[in-house]
Amino acid sequence: MKKGLVSVIMPAYNSEAYIAEAIQSVISQTYPQWELLIVNDASRDSTEQILKNYSDEDSRIRVFHNSTNRGTAFSRNKAIEASEGEFISFLDTDDLWKNNKLERQLEVLSKSNVAACFSSYQLMHESGKKSNVIIQALPVLSHCRLLKANYVGNLTGIYNAGLLGKIYAPDIRKRQDWAMWLRVIEEGGPMEGIWESLAYYRLRKNSISGNKLEMLKYNYKVYRLVGFSRRASLKRMLIFLNEQFFVKSKQRLTIE
Repeated sequence: MKKGLVSVIMPAYNSEAYIAEAIQSVISQTYPQWELLIVNDASRDSTEQILKNYSDEDSRIRVFHNSTNRGTAFSRNKAIEASEGEFISFLDTDDLWKNNKLERQLEVLSKSNVAACFSSYQLMHESGKKSNVIIQALPVLSHCRLLKANYVGNLTGIYNAGLLGKIYAPDIRKRQDWAMWLRVIEEGGPMEGIWESLAYYRLRKNSISGNKLEMLKYNYKVYRLVGFSRRASLKRMLIFLNEQFFVKSKQRLTIE
């Protein structure tokens, strides 16, 4: 494990439309001590060639390949296993970081007595046009609060693997990041939220947030994974629905 190094975890599947821009947002970071670990999950488009071009130019970019499509959780865990950084962060191929994202978060982690932090982020349209909506981070996020709904934008989360060890996601197709951050807080205590928006989240037509029944199915799986009984998980689902639609909606800040 290399002190001060940030390992950036990026799963990639048929990502030719957006991945170059995502990689560039890492390369443009004002904090230079990072490695980008990209797992190509058996893409059938030009993703592999794009990754080769970048890894040939920058030795900090390391590319791995799955022989068959294994899903996001498997690919993230594969990258985490290979990571060498003291800190672990995440970026999907269709999202972007602002160039001070890592510098700002390393500053918070060094000054605060926390093992992990996350930030606000701005929404952007599928075309890449920035919206005027920011999802605000809570100032402090406890395990109890995170159980109610997923308040961590995965593209903004970072944890100290030097303190916590490597924490992996359960191998489920969706919502595995929520389960992982629950484990991070369970091991390291509450996360600190940064009010400043440090990333852009791309709204996609086929995203899980657009399929409410699918989202609820995987929420139930997460509750079962963290140890709740069937009955308790169903009760948790009611709490989630209240939190999601009546409380979490207040995170949305419209800017001029």
